[in-house]
Amino acid sequence: MSKIKPYKDSDLSKKEQVTKMFDTISGDYDGLNRVISFGIDVKWRKKVVNLVKDQDAKTVLDIATGTGDLAIAMADTNAEKIVGLDISSGMLDIGKQKINNKGLSDKIEMVLGDSENMPFEDNTFDAITVAFGVRNFENLQNGLKDILRVLKPGGIFVILETSVPTKTPFKQGYNFYTKNILPLIGRLFSKDRSAYRYLSESASVFPYGEALNNILRKTGFINVEDFPQTFGVATIYKSSK
Repeated sequence: MSKIKPYKDSDLSKKEQVTKMFDTISGDYDGLNRVISFGIDVKWRKKVVNLVKDQDAKTVLDIATGTGDLAIAMADTNAEKIVGLDISSGMLDIGKQKINNKGLSDKIEMVLGDSENMPFEDNTFDAITVAFGVRNFENLQNGLKDILRVLKPGGIFVILETSVPTKTPFKQGYNFYTKNILPLIGRLFSKDRSAYRYLSESASVFPYGEALNNILRKTGFINVEDFPQTFGVATIYKSSK
């Protein structure tokens, strides 16, 4: 995964490149997400919300929160405090506007920070979520270790991430879409043509299914489960501490 870069001619680190990329596409991000996923990503996020709701979590951290879609959706749970963390100030600015417009500023706090070195005390959150963000970590193992650190014992950790279908014809259709259609949509509707090429390429090489389950277990998470979504084009991973 380290070979996939948003800006292949850049000498910046992956973390710096990802930050720059999301700052650049922040204004297009929400609309393009709906187009690229045909709106199905909304249903996937609702399933993540339901898992947190079942946990009856009072404190929730949404990592790589972006423009805050999942953090805002968490307002439908029993959470008393929701924190959205992201490394991109551009994405957070849009998220803050959305939160203000929905009157949720007292409940949701947006924090600029690094997911691999978070500004939180140990054992702080009852639930931690990350949607379409773990593949952008510069060091996956470091990010997961820091998530485990700030999660309370007994707390729940839920990942929503793209994956690759394994069955015919869904695998072939997915490969065609990600290699040809997704970058085309990015070129047509985004200021940053390389961004959506990076997003599709990084999704194709990121570990999924049992491979990611094993990484979570190796990090120290327990009760690890995965739930493929929509023929396997995305997967929800649930684990605890």
